[in-house]
Amino acid sequence: MTTHLQPSLHELFRVFGKIGLLSFGGPAGQIALMHRELVEERGWLEEARFLHALNYCMVLPGPEAMQLATYAGWLLRGTAGGLLAGLLFLLPGAVLIVALSIVYFLAGEVTVVQGLVFGLKAAVIAIVLDALVKVSRRALKGTGKVVVAVMAFVAIALLQIPFPIVILAAALIGAMFFSGKVQVDDEATLGPLPDHARPDAARFARTTLLWLGIWLAPLALIVVAVGRENVFAQEALFFSAMATVTFGGAYAVLAYVAQQAVEIYGWLRPDEMLTGLGLAETTPGPLVLVLAFVGFLGGARLSGFDPVAGGLAGALVALWFTFAPSFLFIFAGAPYVETIRQSKRLAAALSAVTAAVVGVIANLAVWFGLHVLFGTLDEVETGPFRLLLPDPASFDPAAAIIAAGAAVALLALRVNLIAVLAAASAAGLAWLLLFSV
Repeated sequence: MTTHLQPSLHELFRVFGKIGLLSFGGPAGQIALMHRELVEERGWLEEARFLHALNYCMVLPGPEAMQLATYAGWLLRGTAGGLLAGLLFLLPGAVLIVALSIVYFLAGEVTVVQGLVFGLKAAVIAIVLDALVKVSRRALKGTGKVVVAVMAFVAIALLQIPFPIVILAAALIGAMFFSGKVQVDDEATLGPLPDHARPDAARFARTTLLWLGIWLAPLALIVVAVGRENVFAQEALFFSAMATVTFGGAYAVLAYVAQQAVEIYGWLRPDEMLTGLGLAETTPGPLVLVLAFVGFLGGARLSGFDPVAGGLAGALVALWFTFAPSFLFIFAGAPYVETIRQSKRLAAALSAVTAAVVGVIANLAVWFGLHVLFGTLDEVETGPFRLLLPDPASFDPAAAIIAAGAAVALLALRVNLIAVLAAASAAGLAWLLLFSV
């Protein structure tokens, strides 16, 4: 990277502010937008350096697009640049999703809102299927990867094995069996690192202690102040744990949250998880901003405070403990990326984790689909397996039609995502206004 292409903080603010406002369409679209702005149009980062950073962010738990923005800003202008880039990537979408959460909570029973949300939830099925197809094409190279994906689906969907164990098992399988079939990056193509990005043990220790404090000190304070059984303490602990174990990007995060926040903690209903995902798809920023919606509903309903005040506090807790660890991972770990990426065994482990994520997304698609298309589900246990069986009489043909139309538009016709969501919401509203009793 040549020094004369380094931007000022003002330029960084302008460009990442633009990225934060325009980063619709999920991780793939956000990464493509950053590539165009940082590599193609301005030449601030070399192609190989950008891809190198992306590979590292794919290693990490949590939202890879937000971490890539932070990494790019840090590489260009140090810690100040990383904070600026990461926060600008988050803030526009965070403000919007919190505002939409308030509207949903206060007006969710209004027919117009119900109709819009009904269509949105149906479209989410198509969105997850589209993600499943895209990830499968990239990740399932060879029979071994397909086997890992199927095993992950069975473990999550039928055996109820915790997500972190599934991911760890996939990584071990990859390291043991796939290391002879991967290639690491050619580091000779990468330009020289700036001084602040070179490994330094003392700086690593200082950075780690600082960001652990920023992350964990508020966690300890909340737990001590309100007790572990309080909803805010539960959210702080849950989102902190989520931030450290959800490898595989946004849809892996959603699978974990859907299983825990809905079924274990009861902060929201299954259909509301779909609503939150649909709202997050319509706002800029990382898809995991849906967690602010989850935190808002938990705080609004269970805190004992004024619902809006409790919801705002819950959303803030969700945002803080979801994203603070990402800054730690980048600022402490990025200087050691060069060493990490030279390990064939690690690269093999990561390829198996990506394959397992296909199974996780497939489980998410099934879970969402069953809850949208059927009003009644029965839980049946057969030996070690737990099955969700739908009641055929509760099938919702309107939801199925909207979901099918969204799937055709996204997968076959490649219609813009925002246009698909708008059309699905309009269809849901029309259905409810015309046919609801």
